[in-house]
Amino acid sequence: MKIPKIDQSFVGSRSIFYIEGDIIRESGKEHMYNQMYVEAIFPVTQTKPYPVVMFHGAGQTNVNWLITPDGRMGWADYFVSKGYAVYLCEQPSRGRSAYHPEQNGPRMYHSLTSLQRFMSNNGKWPQSKLHTQWPGEGSMAFTDPTDLQFIASQVEYLPSNKESQRLVLAAGTRLLEEIGPAILLTHSQAGPFGWLLADARPDLVKGIMALEPSGPPFSPDTSDPVSKNYGIADLPLHYDPPVASPADIKLELLPSADPDRNPGWIFRDPAPRLPRFAGIPVWVVVSESSYHAGYDHLTSHVLDQCGVEHSFIRLEEHGLHGNGHMMMLEKNSLAVANLVMALLEERVR
Repeated sequence: MKIPKIDQSFVGSRSIFYIEGDIIRESGKEHMYNQMYVEAIFPVTQTKPYPVVMFHGAGQTNVNWLITPDGRMGWADYFVSKGYAVYLCEQPSRGRSAYHPEQNGPRMYHSLTSLQRFMSNNGKWPQSKLHTQWPGEGSMAFTDPTDLQFIASQVEYLPSNKESQRLVLAAGTRLLEEIGPAILLTHSQAGPFGWLLADARPDLVKGIMALEPSGPPFSPDTSDPVSKNYGIADLPLHYDPPVASPADIKLELLPSADPDRNPGWIFRDPAPRLPRFAGIPVWVVVSESSYHAGYDHLTSHVLDQCGVEHSFIRLEEHGLHGNGHMMMLEKNSLAVANLVMALLEERVR
């Protein structure tokens, strides 16, 4: 294996620290749990006013942001090279954030078959055939060095989205209180982290860049009009009027005449509003070929219903074709990063 080497001459300094968790003092079980590992990278010259806090998705770690599986520069270094300070967070009970089974419960992991969603162009969704940007072979043979590096990077994670959101909301709030106002960049399972943190501390969130956030809203089961969550998150949000529980939410089905766009559940009007998002620039970014391509429009629709001003960005409409769910790792990853930074610099001052 050729060990990759990335130029970091633009890095001025680095830091590693933990957001402290809870301490248990039971006899024979005296330890801390629910802490969150944070890696920070600062440029030689910081030209952007707010740092970017990056949150990885399910089964992933900060490696997603540090380097691509074929050894190219990752988004963390690239953002730093453009003048941003960057903070990388590993979810509690994940990676270098300690896991304690007695307190955190069981974990799960992606199967090889599940990982095919990220790498192949022969998935069960119609857009899959357009996937051309994965840097490896992406076949079930699992012999390509790039594919093997990606597979090797996968880790166990908590099966409950609700619990993951609870832990990151607590740790992420403390991080923002420590570092000050920041831009949140979320991917996949981490999408609700951005919504929850902005809802909890809107004064500390200067923008949300949501890359294919967890979805579709409510439930993928279009046969059952019962809300399983609070729409864009599994935890309560500050809706107006208040929503006491998912059972109180009334849904209707948004149909679709486009075979590439799935029907799905949305709020039955009038929908509750999310007033704490006012003034926060928000983007929802979806690739051309991902399994998200068929339903992220539903997340955008629900945000519209709740009065959340945002931009719905389809990469192919910006000349970026063939990307899948792991856009930050793909052959044109820096072109995608350039679009993300251009969008941020239009709105975040």
